Amino acid sequence: QVQLVESGGGLVQAGGSLRLSCAASGRTFSNYVMGWLRQAPGKEREFVAGISRSGGRTRVVDSVNGRFTISRSNAQNTVFLQMNSLKSEDTAVYYCAAGGGSSLFSYDYWGQGTQVTVSS
Repeated sequence: QVQLVESGGGLVQAGGSLRLSCAASGRTFSNYVMGWLRQAPGKEREFVAGISRSGGRTRVVDSVNGRFTISRSNAQNTVFLQMNSLKSEDTAVYYCAAGGGSSLFSYDYWGQGTQVTVSS
């Protein structure tokens, strides 16, 4: 079992930045692919970004490409999501996730989520 705790969400004006963090515990962090997904009100949860076990491979959804960056520190058991040039459509609950396979799009464990609200 992997426990995931997100932090760093909040209210920000359009064009601003936030950095989300997710601290993992319970299993060897470097054994897991990590990702961020989000769910806006009335919408399905969607993939935002994923990162491989070593951090050498990343993927982001087209709508955030060039604005969001995912990274990880295996020494700190933490994954980050740097969000720049935020838009109102980025408003959502952001979830950290961990996957035991090799796919950056498939996850087994989830955090409780952190709210990101972007005001226009």
